[in-house]
Formats: sequence, C-alpha cells, structure tokens
Amino acid sequence: MPIITIKKGGIGVLRVSGNMMSVREPANLHKKVKKLIDAGIPWIIIDMGQVAWLNSKGIGALVSSLTSCRNAGGELVVTRATRKIKSLFQITQIIKLIDTYDNIREAKKVLKTKMTDANG
Repeated sequence: MPIITIKKGGIGVLRVSGNMMSVREPANLHKKVKKLIDAGIPWIIIDMGQVAWLNSKGIGALVSSLTSCRNAGGELVVTRATRKIKSLFQITQIIKLIDTYDNIREAKKVLKTKMTDANG
C-alpha cells in the first residue's frame, strides 16, 4: 500500500492506494500521520480514491489517526472514498466520526476554515 505525502498551506494530504488489510499497511498510515503531526501539520486529508478495500485494522488506523490529529489540535478527513468504502463507513458507523468529501479541493476548503477558527 503506497502512501504519497503532500504538504501545502499547513495541510497534509496522504494519498493511499491498494488495500488496508494486513497489520503493516494500517500501521504505516498511522505512522505517516504521526510524522506530519510531529512536523507541525495536524490538519490531514486521507485521499482514499485508490483504496480497493479495508478491514477492521484499516478502520482502526483511521480512528487512531483521527484521535492523534485531534489531540494535536487538528482534524483528519477522508476524501474520494469509493462506494464500497463509503458503504463500509456507514455500516461500521465511522461516518459519524470522520467527515468525508468527494474531492480534495472541498476537503481543503473545510479544513482551512477549521484551521482559521481554531487559531482565532
């Protein structure tokens, strides 16, 4: 599961592809999120447009990553999730925890607003 990291304007974008099913892939995602947070970027978009499937380990990594971002004063959102992934988010109720957006531009706009509100 390759993960590409892009940083721009105080927001990190992690482009994930493949599956998030073994122990290694979800742990790698959370590690990348923590690395961004350590670099002072707790506002993160997970681009899941190329993720075919994820299981409970993948969902756990997303929730852990969300918690890490919020503990650092930021937020984590998901963008471009496939219908299959969105369906899984609804079944598992993760949709109530993590905001999802259809595209990166929309997610960035929302995060920039939240960043401004958080910084007063």
